[in-house]
Amino acid sequence: MPLPFLTADGVFEAHEDDALAHVDHDRWRRPYRPGPWRVAAAALLLLLAAFMLLSTMIIAFAGTWPGALICLAAALAVIGSALRILLAGVWVSPSGLRRVAFLRTHSLAWNQIDEVRTVQQPVRWLGLPRTVQGQALTVAGRDGAELPVLLTDHNADFLSRTEAFDRAAHAVEAWADEYRAVAA
Repeated sequence: MPLPFLTADGVFEAHEDDALAHVDHDRWRRPYRPGPWRVAAAALLLLLAAFMLLSTMIIAFAGTWPGALICLAAALAVIGSALRILLAGVWVSPSGLRRVAFLRTHSLAWNQIDEVRTVQQPVRWLGLPRTVQGQALTVAGRDGAELPVLLTDHNADFLSRTEAFDRAAHAVEAWADEYRAVAA
């Protein structure tokens, strides 16, 4: 069922190769959709936060305000964690490449990047210390420095979804090819 009020300004006109379409093409965008493991983890955290907010209300009605404020702060921290989990990944824009992790964000301009390529190497399974053989999208800096791995086929976005990993890796490589040529 078409919803004309959503497409009136063209904000939600998505294309096959553009997972997050925006009118302003200078915005940061993730060239792939978040994976089911990432979404499931965020959903579980939001469910936990809902119970924490319910307990906050019960504690507040009981009249224990310091306990209610502590519980509210903990619930807000859990909600913030769920949002940060959903934001984690690789983002691209005409100005550069951004790798968003849970606690850290690292941005590189396209003129600082020498090469973006997919390689076979041991990768971490769901970010845990256990490693398995898999594919990784890596980036090399202009000075020859090897930067942290951008994507793997065993992370929370692409576990058991090799076609989605291939599409995402090709999309990031295409962005890199296009904008490194413009930046050079």
